[in-house]
Amino acid sequence: MRRIATISILLGTFLNFSCRQQHFEAKPRTPPPEQTETRPLPANSSPKLALLVAGTTEQIGKTTGYDPSYQSIDYPNGDVSIETGVCSDVIVRAFRKAGIDLQKDIHEDMKENFSAYPTRWGLSKPDANIDHRRVPNLATYFTREGKSLITSGSSDNFLPGDVVTWDLGMGVDHVGMVVNVWYKPSKRYLIVHNIGGGARMEDVLFSWKITGHYRYFQ
Repeated sequence: MRRIATISILLGTFLNFSCRQQHFEAKPRTPPPEQTETRPLPANSSPKLALLVAGTTEQIGKTTGYDPSYQSIDYPNGDVSIETGVCSDVIVRAFRKAGIDLQKDIHEDMKENFSAYPTRWGLSKPDANIDHRRVPNLATYFTREGKSLITSGSSDNFLPGDVVTWDLGMGVDHVGMVVNVWYKPSKRYLIVHNIGGGARMEDVLFSWKITGHYRYFQ
């Protein structure tokens, strides 16, 4: 029983520090409409790219909280309440809108290739309740799928639908998605993410050290 309790504490602790800044504004800092411009996606892009981006932006106003606790969820297509979640849930929900269940895909890949994934949590087998909600696992899966891109360079390299991971400091991981809303003052696309106050759209691409850049759909 002591071992089970210890694992539960570790799981909860990791979720708590995987996506959240220690200090954040509860009120979303979405730029005023006059400073933004919604741009069309390329005419030759995959229809799923449009679904992915729409599945990201539609979370704003629906996901208004942040809950890092470990929870048992359905499988496949499991989710915590839409009103809450962590940074990785923004990505998982967006991909489901595009017909991709990252919970199922990551779980199946981990069952066959467990040693290819990070082992920092001391687990000996996959857990479909949480594996897809961990930023390092998302990054590992996208890399294994051949979706990784360069993390350096100008903002021109980061396009709508791209998944970006960051190190917030002291090894705290975070993830968000580039959307097709152009921010005029900085001349780059905005990011939708949940860093503690719900899903929000902000100009934060270069706010932290970028550790991963992934493009699933062209």
